[in-house]
Amino acid sequence: MNRREAMIATAATTALAVAPPLLAAGKSGTGGIEWVSSTRRAPWQQRAAPALGKVPANPFATDVVIRPDAPQQRIDGFGGAFSEKGWDALAALSPVRRETALAALFGPAGAAFNLGRTPIGANDIARKWYSYDETPGDFALRDFSIANDRETLIPFIKAARALATDLTVWASPWSPPTWMKKGGHYAQAPAWPGQPDTGIRPEQYGKEGIDSFILEDRYLDTYARYFRRYVEAYRAEGVPISMVMPQNEFNSAQPFPSCCWTPEGLARFIPFLGREMGPLGIDIFFGTLERGNAGLLSRVLADPQAGPVIKGVGVQWAGKGALADIRKAHPNLTIWGSEQECGTGTNDWHYARFGWETIKRYFVNGASAWHYWNLAMPIGGMSGWGWPQNALITVDTKAGTWRFNPEYWMLRHLSGFVRKGARLVPAESLFGFENQLAFLNPDGSLILVVGNEMSEPQRVRYAIKDASLELLLPADSFNTIVIPA
Repeated sequence: MNRREAMIATAATTALAVAPPLLAAGKSGTGGIEWVSSTRRAPWQQRAAPALGKVPANPFATDVVIRPDAPQQRIDGFGGAFSEKGWDALAALSPVRRETALAALFGPAGAAFNLGRTPIGANDIARKWYSYDETPGDFALRDFSIANDRETLIPFIKAARALATDLTVWASPWSPPTWMKKGGHYAQAPAWPGQPDTGIRPEQYGKEGIDSFILEDRYLDTYARYFRRYVEAYRAEGVPISMVMPQNEFNSAQPFPSCCWTPEGLARFIPFLGREMGPLGIDIFFGTLERGNAGLLSRVLADPQAGPVIKGVGVQWAGKGALADIRKAHPNLTIWGSEQECGTGTNDWHYARFGWETIKRYFVNGASAWHYWNLAMPIGGMSGWGWPQNALITVDTKAGTWRFNPEYWMLRHLSGFVRKGARLVPAESLFGFENQLAFLNPDGSLILVVGNEMSEPQRVRYAIKDASLELLLPADSFNTIVIPA
């Protein structure tokens, strides 16, 4: 047993003190069918799974038909966002407890995340504003440095990669260096009531539909090389970046790091970015799109120079309103859910239910990946600019303890079982039961994730090819059923 394995073994007692066991439920039903269920008061409970039966001759005796013979989009995986405040919270734990918390997120017996998002420079969960080069007019990037990230983001990602060796990490900026922006400020709007004053002046404000970046070739070229320096510097630290997006929420003028772009402005920048990322083998996705307007994407894809560079799109928040139109207009474009809506720090069962409804909407409309926002936050969960945030794990930094939040269990019902390379399969109901997602794993196993939002148990009858499965779902629950190949 190596040191890491010994730490995890020693941490078992600690884990049991704050949550149910991390180990996946064992096979419990006839034919090896596995069933795990979570309610608000009893997460991650193993239930006895019924055996498969024959499909009833009466079609009204079946509520949902699952069609593994009609696979849809390939699933790239699940994950969350690395942040400075998240790492600061985890760093307050003892090594054993921190290892246990990370294993709950990235370990194969936990949520098994295989995707991670990280900011290029400061985001709203940073300790403070910073970029990698704040020297005005430094077009040669002589003062470029990722020294700040060596304290927080890089150790966070490395700790995750030690548990998830197949972890894919991608990145996007919230703001370019301030000297590359017309307003010369990292923010784009005044502080909200109760938030810290950033010192931004009215003439520095950004506005949706107007480019805040200085759209001159020397700035565009320098910013593209800034991305390249970032990717190369992270590689030198042992952290490979696989994909970048040019701007987080490019329509949103925020009181924290942000930068507004028009589709035309992004179309001018993306070819510069492509010339720098291409030789490094780095994909470029459009995004992140936070408006319910697929035309914002289509205008860039139609550009003869920018369009061919874009391999996918990241969608979040109100962007979910554009999902159906994106899929219809661009059926071969990869869609990733890039950020779960972060809540207000309540970390309650209501938000777990909301998260489940959101995830269903994304996958049914063609998404192949899903990202939560904060992996971990301290009690209070406050962003660097005064916005209380939800998280999968809450850390009591004074006591040196941590706990799971309800959204963790909801998301693990998917991420803990649906493997990279799985395919979404139709789960169709003529009778209005639309509360499930079904996936076919690469090993042939069928994963059924189903919710019951009712306050009483609900009986649901599934037809799966030539077999049937009848479940009595616990009241107010999330459930995962694994049917082996």
